[in-house]
Amino acid sequence: MRALTACLLLACFQAHAEDPDLWQKSTLNEIVRRGELRVGLEPGYMPFEMLDPQNGEVIGFDVDIAHLMAKAMGVRLKIVRLDWSGIMPALLASQFDIVMSGMTITSERNLWVNFSDPYLIVGQTILMRPTLAATVKSYKDLNAPTYLVVTKPGTTALEAVKRHLPLARVQLMESEAAGVAEVRAGRADAFVYDLPFNAVEHARDPAALAFLAQPFTHERIGWAIRKGDPDFLNWLNHFLAQIKGDGRFEERYQRWFKTGAGPTVAP
Repeated sequence: MRALTACLLLACFQAHAEDPDLWQKSTLNEIVRRGELRVGLEPGYMPFEMLDPQNGEVIGFDVDIAHLMAKAMGVRLKIVRLDWSGIMPALLASQFDIVMSGMTITSERNLWVNFSDPYLIVGQTILMRPTLAATVKSYKDLNAPTYLVVTKPGTTALEAVKRHLPLARVQLMESEAAGVAEVRAGRADAFVYDLPFNAVEHARDPAALAFLAQPFTHERIGWAIRKGDPDFLNWLNHFLAQIKGDGRFEERYQRWFKTGAGPTVAP
């Protein structure tokens, strides 16, 4: 048994030795040498990432965590802003190092990128015209051609609408804010999107929007990186475990998702 174990260890060592530059090719090694962590995101998904109305800077829960990540690496942070439709191609083209933008982990996306361990669990919820509150009690009640449902293209919200509301009429909007605006103006009946965003929008003006807050899907949120980089993925998962274990993750979660206090915790 000991001889077999030794042979297995030697074979494992030789397999790694055949690719001695694996670490040299790692994004993590490149980040450290560059002295800069480049994070790709779309600043329209409250409270994960958004634009500060006072100065136009990108703020949010993901941005706070990105600051913690850069600090742990000993590098500066650079935020790269993109439209959602272009965020995956830009990652694969090495325009930045990691997607930190409230991205749901799906099997389809996992064909092209690797994901960290999930850092949050969310689900799809519904904002709708207040006049519908008496008759629409569940997402199932919207599954009829008499209702116009809006959501955003390229998202798991659209996939949820296709799967769970196949009979409803669907209109795609270029942004989350545009979708909510359609419902507020009465031009659409309902907006389907992730719980955190809809909860923030509803809290802003509860009288203007009815809110079905019970999620009807179960979705894991993670960070996306390019494939073939075990060192970077290992580091990210250990970093996530550490900030969850020492309370820094929870502190920022409470401020962004629970109290609405925003960016008052120093990274």
